Amino acid sequence: MNSEVARGKFPHGWHRTFYMLWLGAFITGMGYSMTMPFISLFIAELGNFTRFQLNVYSGLAFGATFISQAIVSPFWGNLADQKGRKLMCMRASGVMACTIFTIGLSQSAWMIIGLRFLQGVFSGYINNATALIAGETPHNRSGWVMSAMTTAGVAGNLVGPLLGGFLSGIFGYRIPFFITGGLMFCVFLGTWLLTVEHFTPIKKEAMKPMKEIMHNLENPPLIIVMFLTTMIVTSSTMSIDPIISLYVRQLMGGHGNIAFVAGIVAATPGLGTLIAASKVGHTMDQIGPERVLRIGIITAFILFIPMTFTHSPWALAFWRFLLGLANAALMPATQTVLTLDVPTEAFGRIFSYNQSFQAAGAVLGSILGSFISGISSYQMVFIITALTLLINFVLVMLVKPKKQITK
Repeated sequence: MNSEVARGKFPHGWHRTFYMLWLGAFITGMGYSMTMPFISLFIAELGNFTRFQLNVYSGLAFGATFISQAIVSPFWGNLADQKGRKLMCMRASGVMACTIFTIGLSQSAWMIIGLRFLQGVFSGYINNATALIAGETPHNRSGWVMSAMTTAGVAGNLVGPLLGGFLSGIFGYRIPFFITGGLMFCVFLGTWLLTVEHFTPIKKEAMKPMKEIMHNLENPPLIIVMFLTTMIVTSSTMSIDPIISLYVRQLMGGHGNIAFVAGIVAATPGLGTLIAASKVGHTMDQIGPERVLRIGIITAFILFIPMTFTHSPWALAFWRFLLGLANAALMPATQTVLTLDVPTEAFGRIFSYNQSFQAAGAVLGSILGSFISGISSYQMVFIITALTLLINFVLVMLVKPKKQITK
């Protein structure tokens, strides 16, 4: 660990690095949410599909990136511990710039799915940026910094659907992909030129096996449950995302500016999370992330219940806004637990495994949501999602932290 960090101080260049990584995560989140909520409508323009086919293609388009991401993340994690997280951020943003731009040129659903799969092989900007800044941050500020990094993606997810819906409604569904590709290239340049990483390379032969790292942790069951929490929380989000625009179209009876309203509904959780993130971050530094995580999960479970009975896109937007308040306590708390309970030299691999679980959750959620909505109803997706969060709450209650963060 950097000596300044060990003394509880921010190292030289920390603030510029933080601002650049925050901006990079913001643009990554914005680019994702500017394109993905409408990809099912984009696919619908590329052929004459039945409702079931459209749901399945949409689910595959969402899930393809995360399937490949889950497979390759451990490899990138090993490389991150040897070469540094900055290089991994550059790799992710550079390739994403190319693949996202090319998706805008797609002529078939399978071309979109293939490019999304390729994108997943090289993706992971936000996770690597989080791991980079976690290693540069004193532990007594970890809760605030993890929440602040979350607000980057969340703010992007808030702006993206509104901007994407506006652009798609006027210029068509391809334009947002071209704009996102250009912005991700700017992120690549900014990360390369403006960030500083105080990184000591670990020789390949000196790296401890993951089995040994897990064995030496103070509380291995807690880390495993955090991995599972990452998977379930991501699944709960992704089960809704692929079908949100189709569900809004159903609620609106197929009339009106569906893309714009779907953008608003997709953005409302981001607004809630953005409002709550700072308060949640400071609360984690005071009472510990585990307690905050338990409250967030049970609240999210409760909020999915009324979503099942909505008959208006505006009612759905309201409940999703409240869900966003609860979401502010989920991923940041999980990442803070990992930051505090894992040695710095294993950050790359631990966060890459966490990314694999996140990717697995995205695959599980997007495909499950698409198939359930295809064979049953959109409302059933909310019911199943709520049940998975209840299971997650039980798992978190079964593991007790061995240490708490004190003010």
